[in-house]
Amino acid sequence: MTIEPITITDKLGREVVLRAAAPEDAADLIQYLKVTSGETPFLIREPDEITITVESEVAFIQNKIDSERELMLLAFVDGKHVGNCSLMSLAPYKRYQHRCDVAIALYQEYCGCGIGKEMLETVLDIATNLGYEQAELEVVADNEKAIALYESLGFVKYGTFPDNMKYADGTYRDAYWMMKKLGK
Repeated sequence: MTIEPITITDKLGREVVLRAAAPEDAADLIQYLKVTSGETPFLIREPDEITITVESEVAFIQNKIDSERELMLLAFVDGKHVGNCSLMSLAPYKRYQHRCDVAIALYQEYCGCGIGKEMLETVLDIATNLGYEQAELEVVADNEKAIALYESLGFVKYGTFPDNMKYADGTYRDAYWMMKKLGK
């Protein structure tokens, strides 16, 4: 799906434009994945695992545009892509139609400025309007800032995935499954 662009102001007074991803964003989104994967241990891939082609990313974006219940929301500051937040269906089955998954990441230099919160609030409002009844996400257990943000928006921890990720140095990290009931 697409939405009309939304303009907000972050905590630093910068104008931030939120809009749906478009096919012409494909190359930038691939680079974004490579950079953000290297900036934090909290994402699921290593930078060298980002082997997506521009053509496959264009197809992925087009699939989101064509979907009636999914959205890839991008944030821009001064025309520069700074992060994105996804709204995804869990499965096409009737028994799962009430559930959606959300995911968010920003370049580290834009974290803590209120952009992520605005993006999540926007996606959660859209999810509610689409008839989803609960939003779910997974978060690395020691990602304290993200967990605090999710809890401030009403997400609750409902489970732990032990040893959810294994890093190159052989260490593991647990993850939490969090869920928020959406308003009617």
